[in-house]
Amino acid sequence: MKSIKEITEHTLVIKKSEFICTLIPLNDENKINETIGFYKEKYKDATHNCIAYLVGTKERANDDGEPSGTAGLPMLNVLKKQELSNIIAIVTRYFGGTLLGTGGLIRAYTKSTQEGIKESMVIEKCLGVMLSLTCDYTTSGKIQYLTATEHIPVLDTVYTDNVTFEMIVPVEEVGSVEKKFMEASMGKAVLEKGEETYYAEIDGKISYDL
Repeated sequence: MKSIKEITEHTLVIKKSEFICTLIPLNDENKINETIGFYKEKYKDATHNCIAYLVGTKERANDDGEPSGTAGLPMLNVLKKQELSNIIAIVTRYFGGTLLGTGGLIRAYTKSTQEGIKESMVIEKCLGVMLSLTCDYTTSGKIQYLTATEHIPVLDTVYTDNVTFEMIVPVEEVGSVEKKFMEASMGKAVLEKGEETYYAEIDGKISYDL
């Protein structure tokens, strides 16, 4: 799933009207209205706050007073064309006194969203499960080998009386990975599953809770 790493803002001026595109990554459908409300309050003095989002199973386009189909839908189409998910786009307009016409508005909101995406860092997100594995030192070499060959991201390794590996595993692979770990350790490893979270590899490092 493609999304963006962090909140991004980009400003574009077209015929004296200021268009501020804010892109917000969001995984929780229940926080859509709260997030949009925050930015509407932030830019409550603006002429329009037009919205498009694709979050989980929900999608919406809203023109916020612009002529129907000239703002929200073009913004949503940009998000879909870029194959982005779990993202909210808000384009705030401060009217500069010059009417743009229907075609001009569509081009303006499209370009504003496109430029905002160019300014952001697009990443490939995976839904994973935090997994903690504890084993003895003799078994730890087998576990390290398995994480390397299976390309399982190890977030931390803690050495005490035993060795504990903190990992993140794609949600659809948890069952098979747990089985392989138990086979490698001859049933001696202790596995604990944590929360589900989105993660991505960025500059060679694993970032999670994105």
